[in-house]
Amino acid sequence: MARCDVCDKGAYFGNKVSHSHRRSNKMWSANVKSVRVKVNGGVKTMNVCTSCLRSNAVERA
Repeated sequence: MARCDVCDKGAYFGNKVSHSHRRSNKMWSANVKSVRVKVNGGVKTMNVCTSCLRSNAVERA
């Protein structure tokens, strides 16, 4: 499942509502990318959401 390693943002659930107002389950996934990140002087591959990438919460390697 898509989950950010920095902010722990993940999937969330709700209802898909049709025009006739019939409801069924729907899932939205977080926009998570696999990125090489500098951590403690080394390089590590992490799953990071795009909002953390834009806010410079991590430093790319």
